[in-house]
Amino acid sequence: MSDKVVDRTIENNPEEPVSNFTSNRYFADIIQARYSRRTMLKGSLGAAAVTFLGAGLVGCGGDSDNDDDNGGDGGDGTPPRLSFDAIATSRQDAVVVPEGYTAKAFVPWGTPILGSYPAYMDDGGNTGADQSMQVGMHHDGMHFFPLEGSSEHGLLVMNHEYVDQITLHPNGPSEGPRPLDEVRKEMAAHGVSVIEVQKSSNGDWEVVPSALNRRINAFTVMALRGPARGHDLVKTAFSPEGTRTRGTINNCANGFTPWGTYLTCEENWPGYFHVRMDPQPRHLARYGVTGWQGYHWYDVLDEDSDLYTRFQPSESGDDATQDFRNEPNGFGWIVEIDPHDPDAMPIKRTALGRFSHEGVVFAEPKVGEPMVFYSGDDARFEYIYKFVSKNLYQEGMTGNDLMDEGILYVARFNDDGSGEWLPLSMGDDGFVAKMNAAVGTTVGSIEFDEPFADQGELLINTRLAADIAGATRMDRPEWGAVCPRTGMVYFTLTNNSNRTEDDTDAANPRAANQVGQIIRWQEDGAASASTFQWDLFALGGHLEGSEQEGRSLVADAALTAENIFSCPDGLWFDGRGLLWIQTDMSGSMQDGSSDHGDFGNNQMLVAEPDTGLIKRFLVGPTECEVTGITMTPDHKTLFVNIQHPGDRSEPGDFTSHWPDGGSSRPRSSTVVVTRDDGGEIGIA
Repeated sequence: MSDKVVDRTIENNPEEPVSNFTSNRYFADIIQARYSRRTMLKGSLGAAAVTFLGAGLVGCGGDSDNDDDNGGDGGDGTPPRLSFDAIATSRQDAVVVPEGYTAKAFVPWGTPILGSYPAYMDDGGNTGADQSMQVGMHHDGMHFFPLEGSSEHGLLVMNHEYVDQITLHPNGPSEGPRPLDEVRKEMAAHGVSVIEVQKSSNGDWEVVPSALNRRINAFTVMALRGPARGHDLVKTAFSPEGTRTRGTINNCANGFTPWGTYLTCEENWPGYFHVRMDPQPRHLARYGVTGWQGYHWYDVLDEDSDLYTRFQPSESGDDATQDFRNEPNGFGWIVEIDPHDPDAMPIKRTALGRFSHEGVVFAEPKVGEPMVFYSGDDARFEYIYKFVSKNLYQEGMTGNDLMDEGILYVARFNDDGSGEWLPLSMGDDGFVAKMNAAVGTTVGSIEFDEPFADQGELLINTRLAADIAGATRMDRPEWGAVCPRTGMVYFTLTNNSNRTEDDTDAANPRAANQVGQIIRWQEDGAASASTFQWDLFALGGHLEGSEQEGRSLVADAALTAENIFSCPDGLWFDGRGLLWIQTDMSGSMQDGSSDHGDFGNNQMLVAEPDTGLIKRFLVGPTECEVTGITMTPDHKTLFVNIQHPGDRSEPGDFTSHWPDGGSSRPRSSTVVVTRDDGGEIGIA
């Protein structure tokens, strides 16, 4: 296989290399200080958490003045209760759901949605032009925007994280320099799809031919706003003023706003750029910008357009306005898209920081208070962030009012169960003092030879600023979710294979942590508070009695055959306060060949946060990741994304044929889940 081809198996799917070499404390060290290993393994933290957080904060249940607005089960303040029978683990090449439910594939990769509506070709023969009019590859984060409040008609907007070259092209990627149309097709398959969908008279969902349907991809022109707009470090030959960039890539989890826009998050973007600068400047080196995704989009046969050569940045011109040395600095942001206006230019909101954003969620907006957004940096030993808007929320405000100015904070978790939000601001005396003290030293592996000049440079160097602030190094913070009843924030910490025996602790009591956990916290007062209280909700892992036992800590119970899980990734609260948990396990964990466990195919579970009850609701097909979730306002249609089924496939030798069956090539797809009796999903 050519060195231009990446091994796309789940086992070896490119993961961002570790780039945090600071001495900041590990989250592991903190939990070890707070709870003994024995306490964590035997589940006593469930009781300890009641004392720690207070009985009223243990779950997401409890009274609320807004139960009707939040989708409560009757407005009486009673938390919803799960009514289905948990399903078993599965290795079927199929989506499995509980008895009384039906799951149907919908809008798989290659579904035509605009333009000339080119039909999907199962032999991989669609062109790059075709792909720009079709649903992208590797569905991920997703949101349903109802049209006129309808639960049967709306815009389904979804991310497309990356591509499998093996299945995208007829016979996998070509050897040597890349044929132009192969690269066009890969770039067009990235990004976001906006799809108008409607429930038909027979109950099935269908794509509506609509002027609102849209593909946003690695070619799409986007605006830069916020403190980095116009900065010298984002100026390129394409945008000498530093106000625009082209494309969005590696779009993983998502968010949405009260004003009706979609937020897509750029995760493993450093793997797309093959930098020709040695040494790399700090704004690249701290992110590990090394081209490890292996697409080699810069190396196109008989083509030297900067649409492609920009992915090999170098200092070839007299200054940054004459080359693409700064091209990577246009990536790593949260991108805002207006799905209701197909002509609206997407906006990269630089005030929210530059890192490997897994997703973004916001606290319930309250008139007269700042808007608060949370986001995780999905890499080993990276951080959790919070953005607090400068302006106070008022009805009718938009992203231009609330996402361009504010303060970005990074989390520090203390031994006693408290936490602090550390400001990353040139206007904060405490941060400036730390920054000035760091000048002339090595921060991790980065020579910090001069202070940041301004807030724009700080945000382009968000990771380095967080290092200086003294944040807590976490185990791959991924999706977040905010409980609609209490405002408690939950985050998945998927795993960390780089943890050593010396780092084992109560929250991660395993060396080479492969199974992950879920953390949560409650702000001390308003969402914009500078301090919080934290504990753990659940540990992934094996069945009871094992060294790597999984536990529901609130329920103070070991995981059982009904809810054993590993590598929690996707996380989402529905409006009723149920917590949905999705997993992204390695291939060997799914097929039982790993020492780390035997969990069947990747899955989705649902939890009652107040009781800690967790049940398995869905299992995906062979070698997929279960990721992305949204629901109609009436809670009767659930949309779930299935990414990269058949991830160990080779050209002509597909390990999955889902969803089309037969000998077809596998296709990422959305799944529509409904209850056979027409009731709400998950509850009686």
